Amino acid sequence: MGSKIKLNVLTIALCVTFAFAARSTAAAQVTISNIDQMTGWASCTVCAGIGANGPTATYSMVENQASPSLDGHAAKFSISGKTPYSDALWWKQLGARNSTANFTYDVYFYLKTPQYAQALEFDANQSNGAHKFIFGTQCNIRNGAQFDIWDNANARWVHTGISCTAPAAYKWHHLVWNFKRTSSQVVFVSVTLDGVTHYVNRSNTARSSGANELNIAVQMDGDYAMHAYSMWVDKATLKAW
Repeated sequence: MGSKIKLNVLTIALCVTFAFAARSTAAAQVTISNIDQMTGWASCTVCAGIGANGPTATYSMVENQASPSLDGHAAKFSISGKTPYSDALWWKQLGARNSTANFTYDVYFYLKTPQYAQALEFDANQSNGAHKFIFGTQCNIRNGAQFDIWDNANARWVHTGISCTAPAAYKWHHLVWNFKRTSSQVVFVSVTLDGVTHYVNRSNTARSSGANELNIAVQMDGDYAMHAYSMWVDKATLKAW
């Protein structure tokens, strides 16, 4: 009888411990939804180019677009210009969350003329007062037709070998990137495009930084003739824990 009581007490204690841990994990996770609807997006064009010193593009962002949209409030990003291979970058600061180490960037995008896109970039960035973790990704449509990831230490794109061709026109595409970090490493875990998941499992070294921030970013790259095109973004969400 005494052994049974001890086992029951131990079982209850373990259950309480696991329940408390589960609540703590859930409480630590934050989900930031509909970021495309938020005001205060920052942007640039020159800083989006090679070495943060690229050519100038003409670009714009207009929020709360009813159509095309999934929820009636999509953001429309547009780029054009005269200099080949010009880029435009937009980002939204979400407040510093230095203790988070896992991230999911979940977003829907739509194009009418995908043939004019050189590359489409979707990033998340975190700085925790010691390092800057750049979770840079791009669908490199015209230079390899594959996903690239950003090499933080060497400031360059690296091919993953995971296919990413021009997305179909007049269709919403669902993109999900999973990232994590260690104290000094950036880890690209997996990418899911339109329900198909590929595990990347690559890491590189973060940069030193005294900043404190968390943000997501969208970048559009122009082609050889800088054909004008637009991209609609909807239901942009970042989960961090």
